[in-house]
Amino acid sequence: MTFNTLILLTDEQDAHALGCAGHPVVKTPHLDALAARGTRFTQAHTPSPICVPARAALATGRWVHDIGYWDNAMGYDGRVAGWGHALQAAGHGVESIGKLHYVHAAAPTGFSEQHEPLHLADGIGQVWGSVRNPLPNTPRPSRLFSELGAGLSSYNRYDISSAERAAQWLHDKAAEKEAAPWTLFVGFVAPHFPLVVPQRYVDQIDVHAIADPRLHPLSGYRRHPWVQRHADFSNADDELGTPERRRLALACYYALACFIDEQIGKVLQALGQSGLQASTRVIMSSDHGDNQGVRGMWNKSTLYREATHIPLILAGPGVPSGKVCATHANLIDIAPTVLDNANLPTDPNLPGRSLVAIANEKDDPQRIGFSEYHAVGSPSAAYLVRQGQWAYHHYVGYEPELFDMAADPGQAVDLAAHDGYRPIREHMASLLHQMLDPVATDQRAKADQDALIARFGGREAALGKGPAGASPVPPRQPSV
Repeated sequence: MTFNTLILLTDEQDAHALGCAGHPVVKTPHLDALAARGTRFTQAHTPSPICVPARAALATGRWVHDIGYWDNAMGYDGRVAGWGHALQAAGHGVESIGKLHYVHAAAPTGFSEQHEPLHLADGIGQVWGSVRNPLPNTPRPSRLFSELGAGLSSYNRYDISSAERAAQWLHDKAAEKEAAPWTLFVGFVAPHFPLVVPQRYVDQIDVHAIADPRLHPLSGYRRHPWVQRHADFSNADDELGTPERRRLALACYYALACFIDEQIGKVLQALGQSGLQASTRVIMSSDHGDNQGVRGMWNKSTLYREATHIPLILAGPGVPSGKVCATHANLIDIAPTVLDNANLPTDPNLPGRSLVAIANEKDDPQRIGFSEYHAVGSPSAAYLVRQGQWAYHHYVGYEPELFDMAADPGQAVDLAAHDGYRPIREHMASLLHQMLDPVATDQRAKADQDALIARFGGREAALGKGPAGASPVPPRQPSV
């Protein structure tokens, strides 16, 4: 059978920032209801803990090291065909509303229409972030918290508009006679910084009840040297400055998760009211997580659970209801899922599998979880390998980390240097080497970034290219 697909993608949302995941503060009744009528994947990972590479991997169903969209200056441009192209070739309608974060709207990225898309600033993104061979020694201000607290940001307005437009799109689609099968991608910005959200959402959070972030260096925690190098390059936590501002930042992040649930609720309500729910499979996820002050780190760009672990909910015809699936899943699994929904063949070379199939199977403890990072603030490539209870972090040029996620879900105790865990560490390293050559991949990423820097006039010129913060929302514009 053929089903429509509705993809709902938030930005920078930790998998635990859901009511149905047991978060003590975040309330997400609409996503909780979606999970209740579908399957929630509790071990879902981003292919890369930064926006643009993760989104390119989602679009193509391929790993970042396979497609070469390494960082936030290398937006997806359709050079590597993805599920959108396959759907278009089959006469399947493919549209987007809201944030995509590809190179620009004119690129052939697999959409027949893009409604008010948000793409890379000026089509080039953070060129300065590609300067990492070597990483500059001069610290760079993060500016993550130049805005913080109650208010109404341009991103809030954009998300509200995207939700309303998506709801109207569904009603209009339901009114069409003999409509072709369709896929609609709705991209939201929250809970991505700036951590600004309307007052009524902040009022739902008791900021005084929020605990200080765990494993903070001020409390004696020592960061891994690779992570410390990242913090030395841009230390957002120092810019926050006080425990009170850290708690306020967390409160606003949680409030944004509540805010975006409400926007998603508008879309899901329209899906039900339109009569399209019975013929539509819904995929909800996020491009990556957020460190939320743990280890004194904010934003994404690390391999720890907070940054790499994402929400993933699948609901609709043929999907088990009320199921919680612990099989490792990834954004690259969305491509074969969308093709499966459309009753189209999947390229056998794609590394992912249909989430519908995974949801209907018993949990598979042997399936590999994977993520990689080659972008801003990193002195070298970093790779996450998950299997069963183990999380292995491989840093090129640095010692690895190994965590027992069953006994130590907060990743407070690194076991990599303990002789008793050597067989596990070596097994996890062998899984990584079966996928790629870590050093050669690092060299290839840096060579591509060096070539990009050269096109912009060299290191010093490149350090001044690109937005200081996040990509701005687009001006009001017609569909393209």
